[in-house]
Amino acid sequence: ITKIDTKKFIENLSGAGKCIGVLTSGGDAQGMNAAVRAVVRMGIYVGAKVYFIHEGYQGMVDGGDNIKEASWESVSSMLQVGGTVIGSARCKDFRTHEGRLRAALNLVQRGITNLCVIGGDGSLTGANLFREEWSGLLDELVQSGEISEEASQIHSALHIVGMVGSIDNDFCGTDMTIGTDSALHRIIEVVDAIMTTAQSHQRTFVLEVMGRHCGYLALVSALACGADWVLIPEMPPKDGWEEQMCYKLSESRLRGSRLNIIIVAEGATDRHGNPISSNAVKELVVRCLGFDTRVTILGHVQRGGTPSAFDRILASRMGVEAVLALLEASPGTPACVVSLCGNQAVRVPLMECVQMTQEVQKAMDEKRFEEAVRLRGRSFENNLNTYKLLSHRKIDSELPHSSFNVAVLNVGAPAAGMNAAVRSAVRVGITEGHTMFAVSDGFEGFYKGQIKEIKWGDVGGWTGQGGSLLGTKRTLPAKHIDKIAEQMRIHNINALLVIGGFEAFESLLQLVDARSRYEEFCVPMCMLPATISNNVSGTDLSIGADTSLNAIVETCDRIKQSASGTKRRVFIIETMGGYCGYLATVGGLAAGADAAYIYEEPFDIRELQSNVEHLTEKMKTSIQRGLVLRNENCSENYTTDFIYQLYNEEGKGVFDCRKNVLGHMQQGGAPSPFDRNFGTKIAAKAMQWISKKLKEFYREGRVFANTEDSACLLGMRRRALVFQPVIQLKDETDFVHRIPKEQWWLRLRPLMKILAKYKTSYDVSDSGQLEHIVRLRAKDISAI
Repeated sequence: ITKIDTKKFIENLSGAGKCIGVLTSGGDAQGMNAAVRAVVRMGIYVGAKVYFIHEGYQGMVDGGDNIKEASWESVSSMLQVGGTVIGSARCKDFRTHEGRLRAALNLVQRGITNLCVIGGDGSLTGANLFREEWSGLLDELVQSGEISEEASQIHSALHIVGMVGSIDNDFCGTDMTIGTDSALHRIIEVVDAIMTTAQSHQRTFVLEVMGRHCGYLALVSALACGADWVLIPEMPPKDGWEEQMCYKLSESRLRGSRLNIIIVAEGATDRHGNPISSNAVKELVVRCLGFDTRVTILGHVQRGGTPSAFDRILASRMGVEAVLALLEASPGTPACVVSLCGNQAVRVPLMECVQMTQEVQKAMDEKRFEEAVRLRGRSFENNLNTYKLLSHRKIDSELPHSSFNVAVLNVGAPAAGMNAAVRSAVRVGITEGHTMFAVSDGFEGFYKGQIKEIKWGDVGGWTGQGGSLLGTKRTLPAKHIDKIAEQMRIHNINALLVIGGFEAFESLLQLVDARSRYEEFCVPMCMLPATISNNVSGTDLSIGADTSLNAIVETCDRIKQSASGTKRRVFIIETMGGYCGYLATVGGLAAGADAAYIYEEPFDIRELQSNVEHLTEKMKTSIQRGLVLRNENCSENYTTDFIYQLYNEEGKGVFDCRKNVLGHMQQGGAPSPFDRNFGTKIAAKAMQWISKKLKEFYREGRVFANTEDSACLLGMRRRALVFQPVIQLKDETDFVHRIPKEQWWLRLRPLMKILAKYKTSYDVSDSGQLEHIVRLRAKDISAI
């Protein structure tokens, strides 16, 4: 990927005189509305006219009232609504030449030459064909006298940018499509509910999830709930799978499990292409094992409901990016798709993605299954490998025996997803041949000797549990360093896995510092960031932050609803996060807040004043409510009470105020699918790293590791998971305020302001490069 880096700012991009049409097409997906809202507001912000094209391509062909100009207010309250407000339809007419001719006429009559299409691969392929035919269609319209030669000249090029809205995540070239995360939320809610009843009756449940050609939903939900077996189209089970599956189910019952969960993608087949239905799986289990078995088909529940925080942020980022791509397009620019790679927004040529997606199907049809998995991309392959690692317990005689002891502990405040990480670490550790030890209550339990061996079965069912089952404390090791060294010696601990937040980072630094005095700490150590505040250096995301964002967004939705009932009301909501403004900012973007006050971006009385004036103006429109988020430590003097009283006083006669402190509800709850998955994957990767380091540092019958790179933090950095020595992260950290010195999400703040109608400076240097899909070679995959 080649990049030319020059600073570019939104102020220099103008949409004046441009018309953008936005449509949703194909199957609906949660988050489409957030994308439509972002396109409309960003388009209007840069001075363009934006049109809704209702009912997808059908509306484009039919014209008339289906194509309407959008206003700022017309997309208000859309953010929290599932599906698509502007409608979507499967359209036969657009597949015909006459249909596309009528569509071209309808667009030219309104001066629309920029299209933003939100849909699946069929919708995007159709858009590209339309673009290729455009000049020919205009020539036909000129010949038939329906448009003038002049109009044909002015509208000579059609620009297209796609966003992928599909719950199946079946589109190559993007890590996540809009709607996938919300669909996983629906599936996991159902699985969690089913688990309690299955447990009561010792039942086996077969769950059928969507995914005719793509097993992403089945695979990730199986990973997130610790399912016993999963059947997906990309990797059909080997012949003789029936006996294998039944053996696995009965073995888990013998080990004391009271339930089994089997997840089947609706498109699952065997190696010979014969479909495997959920009923067939049920009959098999009943016939072979006699277990009480039930089938649940989730169906359209997966498409429904409100979009998750992740989908709202993804769609908002993509919508803004799509408008930028349209502004920068020249007649020769190929149609592109805005997508997500790791945590990075990118643009990729639409047809390359479509071809790659079709190649996956071709590989599956030709029974080249390994190839199909590889073509699906790194994220899919990584999920599959992690699932295989965790679900199939090897018989003790098959396990390598390492004679190493590895201890796992939680440090700091609880974060949802910690348990999923512990489960994954324990099981991968056992598979690697180590003896795993669990430490209760962080370093406090460590010095008191609360350390015991933890086995495969002890962590069953942990993925869906919130909080920390091991127990966690904020105690740092420095005070009790000699007692901790003694416990390391007593239990002969050869490696440490610490899962936690800022305290975990500080703890690791203290242990590394103590290496010169205590040889016991000269062992490989790894830290996994788990904190709702997302305030640890060396990682863009932490386990627990996504669950917390969803809690904030859900509450904000309810509050907005109450405010729209009473009219003219502004809510001031205080979020957690210490000095880190991540939850306030990203929560603000996902909930459609008018402002978010954070420590990292100092504000003064003038800014508070301008926010009040902005809200006063807003109350004159049809949107008579306001939402303001405030991070708990954003300012010593401008407290939540102060801001509440100021708004109340200044807004007298125009709006009234309410305040709400969200508190510890942000820390609790069942972990979101993202946190379960993220925790599971990084813990598995960390254990493999620990195994490698143990072999590397094993000399003359003992482990001795005192290099910088033997104490690392595993974090997500833009596009990859990387191990970084904690010593090196020291310089990147502000220890007084417990935050990293540089934080990527600050770049999202201007988006929040633009979508709330504030004029602001926005550095768009990060976007604008068209990248090509590169086939990942084996060595690239290992870096992920």
